[in-house]
Amino acid sequence: MRWVRVLVVAGPALVLAGLGLTHPQQLTATSAPWWTTLHIVLLPIFPLLAVSLWLLLRGVPGPVTWVARIAAYGYATFYSVTDVIVGIAAGELTQFNAARGLPERTVEVDRLIMVGNDVGEIGVWCFVVACAATAVAVVVRVGRRALPGGVVLVIAGVLFTGGWHIYWPAGVVTMLVLAAGLGLLAVVLPDPQPRGRQAVEGKAGSPVPGVSLPAEGGRRPPAGRP
Repeated sequence: MRWVRVLVVAGPALVLAGLGLTHPQQLTATSAPWWTTLHIVLLPIFPLLAVSLWLLLRGVPGPVTWVARIAAYGYATFYSVTDVIVGIAAGELTQFNAARGLPERTVEVDRLIMVGNDVGEIGVWCFVVACAATAVAVVVRVGRRALPGGVVLVIAGVLFTGGWHIYWPAGVVTMLVLAAGLGLLAVVLPDPQPRGRQAVEGKAGSPVPGVSLPAEGGRRPPAGRP
């Protein structure tokens, strides 16, 4: 069960690293078709990094946990803009310009890239906060065993601010470091217990003061009799 959780948590980052090997280095008329298609594929995968953090935080209490969850949601929201505008829209417009015999990089394409990167930058910093807060929350819960994974996760978050996306080589390396951090934390976390189980276990065998338990068989002995 634990290794399944590790694969689920680290899987999206590994997939992104693999896709990064195919990411064009520049947006040109030649690369535009795959550039556009690739970012359509990436659109549902990048938000899964936020889901990975949420899974690590399952059952972890405290305000730091909520900071991590909210920041992860911010990342998933704002960083998706980069894929939509810089990836899909700019790629499609570049193909359209090439079909009309216009230059590959027009003012309109550059404008789309600038706006997409500016909005996506908010998501990048949300991701840094989410990684740092997740690391702190898990270390507080688990202890020193979570320190290696926490440190690696924070390093991955910092690398993510480099603006490398998933470009080879820096972007791919960032995703691999991220997968390592997520996996290390998933290994040390205990398996979550179903909600209410602890409460039920705590009540079992603990009678309310002043109230006697029924005798075996379900009947209470009459008062005054042994």
